[in-house]
Amino acid sequence: MSKSLPYSMKDVHYDNAKFRQRSVSQVVSQVLLTSNGKRDCLKCSTGKFLVLLMICGLAYLVLANKSAVHPVSSGMAKNDGSKEGENLPIHGSGRFRRFWRKPPRLPPRLSPDEIISRNRSIQESMKRKEPEWVARQQKVKDAFIHAWSGYKAYAMGYDELMPLSRRGVDGLGGLGATVIDALDTAMIMGADEVVYEAGSWIEKHLPGRIEGKGQVNLFETTIRVLGGLLSAYHLSGGDQGRIPEHKGPKPSVYLENARNLADRLLTAFTASPSDIPYSDVVLREKSAHPAPDGLSSTAEAATVQLEFNYLSYLTGDAKYSVEAMKVLQHIKTLPKVEGLVPIYINPQSGHFSGDNIRLGSRGDSYYEYLIKVWLQQKGTNFSYLYDMYVEAIKGVRHLLVRKSTPNGLVFVGELPYGKEGGFSPKMDHLVCFLPGTLALGATKGLTKERAMRENLLTFEDMENLKLAEDLAKTCIEMYSVTSSGLAPEIAYFNIEGDSEGGPNGGNKSSKYLNDIIIKPADRHNLLRPETVESLFVLYRITGDSKYREWGWQIFEAFEKYTKIDSGGYTSLDDVTVIPPRRRDKMETFFLGETLKYIYLLFSNSTTIPLDEYVFNTEAHPIPVIPRSR
Repeated sequence: MSKSLPYSMKDVHYDNAKFRQRSVSQVVSQVLLTSNGKRDCLKCSTGKFLVLLMICGLAYLVLANKSAVHPVSSGMAKNDGSKEGENLPIHGSGRFRRFWRKPPRLPPRLSPDEIISRNRSIQESMKRKEPEWVARQQKVKDAFIHAWSGYKAYAMGYDELMPLSRRGVDGLGGLGATVIDALDTAMIMGADEVVYEAGSWIEKHLPGRIEGKGQVNLFETTIRVLGGLLSAYHLSGGDQGRIPEHKGPKPSVYLENARNLADRLLTAFTASPSDIPYSDVVLREKSAHPAPDGLSSTAEAATVQLEFNYLSYLTGDAKYSVEAMKVLQHIKTLPKVEGLVPIYINPQSGHFSGDNIRLGSRGDSYYEYLIKVWLQQKGTNFSYLYDMYVEAIKGVRHLLVRKSTPNGLVFVGELPYGKEGGFSPKMDHLVCFLPGTLALGATKGLTKERAMRENLLTFEDMENLKLAEDLAKTCIEMYSVTSSGLAPEIAYFNIEGDSEGGPNGGNKSSKYLNDIIIKPADRHNLLRPETVESLFVLYRITGDSKYREWGWQIFEAFEKYTKIDSGGYTSLDDVTVIPPRRRDKMETFFLGETLKYIYLLFSNSTTIPLDEYVFNTEAHPIPVIPRSR
């Protein structure tokens, strides 16, 4: 066969079938028209019957040959589960076996009217329960005000509250991180008194703090302070030219402070010899330097782009976006392991350091921002980010996803020594951001129903949605398996061939008690938001009320075990015992993320819609940049 004329097995199959059809036609013609003996036979009734029988048999052969010709698109061929060449007819007996075999029973398909009717019924059921969710949402708002009241009373202006000691502590550079982290939560909840108090403090005190404070971490300051200021500017109507609906300073106060801060944070990029920024900035000196070990976290370097992009959009000054996007453009060029990257990168050389691959600490938000920055900038030349995200998720599915024994919880483990090293069945609570990210990446913020109706979901998108739901179930079981109903910071899973055993969560009634191991050093709970974040996203996308119910269970456990009567909420030392031991720390993200996501989980879909906003990794909503800009 000539190389210039490619010829597939499908073509061979089709041509052979046509040849057989022509051969059968010729036989029929010869039998019925050329044989005088056969013509005489037609004069008797027996002969007529035999001829009729023969014609029926020949007709069946013709039809059988036609049914064998079934061109299939390559996409369907990949999905039918058969091997190449498996369906090609090898001999006649195979055709007869297919003829006598009963056709497979397909599940009944609903008509469009039935689908609409079913969805309407679900929506009506949800509406009947809506007053209950409104009441629960109010309880979340009450919890936020209780948390704020403790902070205002004992730690106003400090980064964090120590609710048992009733004092404040600066652990994030002294910029009043809780004030700024909590501000847009208060705006979303309509807690006007908190908005006024937080906004007034920012107007009066933050400029001096930015000018005079010393070392801050680039990543933490960007996601909490810069992100919080930009979100507050938008929610107060700043970039829409509206009169603010909330009490507090003019929106321009938030933008001016954001720009002043960002100008100093930029030195982390400009001082570095590579496109990877240094980890630390000295604000009052406008200088930057690497961490003591000389390395930057991959997640930290690659999780500042949403904020700097939006600041460039607001100010018209491209320098913020240009410097931040250099990081992702550089990482695009580096070698990866099926799209996965080590958790450390060297700002001196611009290369990854070590082989440790995980989606927990120092790795997590790199993957989150690949899809979110692309969603923020859709319609621009950042499509490479989506390609990197798709490749990375394929790598996660292939290298990191496993099932526990004995009950088959789906979880994401780690490769502490790279692909060639051993697999670790360890999963940080931080990894529970992934179900929400997978769902967001699948539907691009649209509801699943709309995405399916508009035929926007690929087979891979559906697989990722299924994985998202399976992982969300696992994250919930990390809560349910403990005596307190609150998740540990880290869990290990028993797997086939590596069931090392170990201490469990303490809840003897949990089905998964023997699947999940919680080591003594990992039993603490920091009031983290990742699970409720994913529940919020999955509820918005699927409409499944179980995600609301799960979120309510978590909220009730927080109320029962972490609430401090004098004000605030506290982290816990050990979630496996009752009562759990307390740690005396209220992280800023409890107000900025955890309570915000639970509140939004109980709200309707018009409040911060997912196709119009992206949440930064500290839960500050940032609007999608209009394509016209």
